[in-house]
Amino acid sequence: MLIAHLSDPHVCAPGELYQGLVDSNGMFEAAVRRVTALDPAPDLVIMTGDITEHATEAEYAHALSLLAPIRQPILAIPGNHDEREAFRRAFAGHGFVPPVGPLHFVAGAFGPVRVIGLDISVPGHHHGDIDAATVAWLEAAIATEPDRPTLIMLHQPPVETGIGFIDAYRCFNGERLAAVISRYPTVERVLCGHVHRHMSMRFGGTMLQIAPSTASSIALRLAPDAEPASFVEPPALLLHHWRGPAGLATHYLPIDPGAGPLPFF
Repeated sequence: MLIAHLSDPHVCAPGELYQGLVDSNGMFEAAVRRVTALDPAPDLVIMTGDITEHATEAEYAHALSLLAPIRQPILAIPGNHDEREAFRRAFAGHGFVPPVGPLHFVAGAFGPVRVIGLDISVPGHHHGDIDAATVAWLEAAIATEPDRPTLIMLHQPPVETGIGFIDAYRCFNGERLAAVISRYPTVERVLCGHVHRHMSMRFGGTMLQIAPSTASSIALRLAPDAEPASFVEPPALLLHHWRGPAGLATHYLPIDPGAGPLPFF
């Protein structure tokens, strides 16, 4: 099973630039072309939040038009730049969003790996939170098939990355999530966005991975008093490859493949 993982496209209304500086729409269009050109094709495409920049109807409509070339099922969760009800209306036709409440979902119909999406957004704020209701929902969801390989998606990472100016807006109460996950060794990955950088670390007895943004990169500034900044680094996506007994391998895949193919050397 092959899963293409996009994150943080920050789609704007047609003709508008992200933060007035970056053509996030064009960059997301290029990312979609990269996904549709994959051989073999992915079985599933997932997106870990911040689908739009301002959560307007025009932005969601444009995001869906940019995603239209993808023929595989798409699963997505909201980020802090999304808005729950606008997101729900936009993705209602994709079959994974619940009709009311937080946008949690369980998707197990697309292959051997189950995908669980968590809506940890706090309306009106940029941080996320693992509250008691989310913990109870997740525990019940995993327990329906405790032995099935599982990916858990959430937007803000429930850990500190070391980049202080983004850690202030992380997902709080991550220890609650870690406690649940640690009881289920079949949770193969915790997948996040938000940081606009690729990062991997241990969490709850499994692997947590943050996907890069297709729009921009938050500066890797690890000094405690570092000034916030962003760069336009080469955008990328993650590709998660489940190979049965061999387990799950994750590949970092640049949107622009660069020069090649060249003779093997």
